[in-house]
Amino acid sequence: MTSADALGPLGSGAPVLAFDVGGTDTKSALIGADGRVLGLRRTPTPLDPADPAGAVVASIGALARRHLDESPGLAPVAVGVSVPGLVDEVAGVGIFASNLGWRDAPIRDLAEAATGLPVAFGHDVRAAGDAEHRLGAARGYGDVVVLAIGTGIASSLILDGHPYSGGGYAGEFGHSLADPLGEPCACGAIGCLETIASAGAIARRYRRASGNPVTGAKDVLDAAGAGDPIARRVWNDAVESLARALARVVANLAPEAIVIGGGLAQSGASLFDPLAERLDALLSFHRRPALVHAELGDDAGLLGTALAARDLAAVRAAEVIP
Repeated sequence: MTSADALGPLGSGAPVLAFDVGGTDTKSALIGADGRVLGLRRTPTPLDPADPAGAVVASIGALARRHLDESPGLAPVAVGVSVPGLVDEVAGVGIFASNLGWRDAPIRDLAEAATGLPVAFGHDVRAAGDAEHRLGAARGYGDVVVLAIGTGIASSLILDGHPYSGGGYAGEFGHSLADPLGEPCACGAIGCLETIASAGAIARRYRRASGNPVTGAKDVLDAAGAGDPIARRVWNDAVESLARALARVVANLAPEAIVIGGGLAQSGASLFDPLAERLDALLSFHRRPALVHAELGDDAGLLGTALAARDLAAVRAAEVIP
């Protein structure tokens, strides 16, 4: 368990519970009316092939009871739940999650039954993007793309100040085509961007080309800095592919800013400087977006999930006011 004071207050509002479900871990917390994040914890996400959605929601119910037992004076009025994969926020359905194993799972209904509270259900990266827009690096921008580059690549779109989901299908930036003659992707397509430019792909491609064991993309970047030509080529290929994909996004959406988070963003100037240079070279009359480092780090998804729960609580409160 971690002290939540370091996260900073979310501001005053309804007390809520928030659950950011990942393929490996679930982050959860109770948000007080004063905006403090209480009892922040990370627990293993249960995997049950026989009933994947049921196992996850049962874990959410048990975690909710633990949070309430630890803060007996707080009575949350809503719950936020965010999950990976394809998500239909309107219907409250997890359409597909390869890591968790469900299809067309009524997560919102199940979570409401498990907690006895109204549930705001959404996508983990869209929740993180909303948090960056309202609390972090994307504040002040109306049109923003928020990228999370780690094992894979996902994105959140903020258009005219509002999250855009495209029925749950928008934001699959990592599965945009980068090389039609490239590697097979886990999604079933060929040459997706994340087969070249994700942190996982950078490490995998270097190991395959060099035969040298590395633990992650940082090792490849270090090797490139030390003069390893294979590492340099793998890193440059990733930056070039990212720049080309972003140039297409800029031409179509004209974002004011592109916020980049996830593990690869920790490379700092080694990523941002060449990426900005290549992107600028690929653009002509287009609006140049600011390239911005994400501010909220690993907690962005949880904070965005808490904000969604508070939004739902506000709507419910307005509905009962005569």
